[in-house]
Amino acid sequence: MGLQHKMTHSQASKKWENLKKRYKDLKNPPDGVKVFPETWPYFNLIDDAMEGRLKGSAPILKALPTNGDFLPIYKPKKRKASMVINSPVPSLAGGPEIEVTLNGDEDEETVQDEESQGMDHTMQEMEHDRNTMDSERQAMEREKQVIERERLVLQRERAVLYREVAALDRDRASLERERATIEREKAVMERERAMVERDRGAVSRDWLALEREKARLEKLKERTEEVTEESSKVNDTDVLDRKERFLNLFEKLIENF
Repeated sequence: MGLQHKMTHSQASKKWENLKKRYKDLKNPPDGVKVFPETWPYFNLIDDAMEGRLKGSAPILKALPTNGDFLPIYKPKKRKASMVINSPVPSLAGGPEIEVTLNGDEDEETVQDEESQGMDHTMQEMEHDRNTMDSERQAMEREKQVIERERLVLQRERAVLYREVAALDRDRASLERERATIEREKAVMERERAMVERDRGAVSRDWLALEREKARLEKLKERTEEVTEESSKVNDTDVLDRKERFLNLFEKLIENF
């Protein structure tokens, strides 16, 4: 990750713990939470490290007696000190004044500049990680909102489906009642048809009986006319009376049928 010689041991340890925590949050998110590990540039690298796939691939750092592998402890900047030593007694030789200058560590500023650059780089990485987490959090919030809207839509569709099922059940029950009513009416019609058939048979039998009776009366009438002609000598009054009574009886018989 390019952090060697840019942070102390404690800073590197804290950085590693933060990276592991971030990796675990992305590797094993809570139930119902959708994450996007590919948005974090260090996910694959940390995954390889946690799974042991990077074992033996990194150089081994040796501890130096001067701890040169880590940043030095910050020390106050040493200022150059100038000291002029004046001889309290004039030199016997009459020489000039002696000026002694004490110089501090000239590399201190360079070390502090490197430390400042390392801290700036670390802060930039932390800011980048924070921005990445904010982006992921916003993406998760949007995903939650989308899921909530989809859940509400599903609830509405489920309610509509339940209402449609209830309406279909009512229609089915109504159809069953109508079918039962039609079956009863059909049975009544069948009984009425049977009664009509029986009545038609009775009328047919009565009609045949009437025809036979009519034919018998016609024959009787013909014989009566023949008898009347043969007995013309009989008293006309008696014959007419008998004929009239016979005709009356015949008419009554026809009326009864």
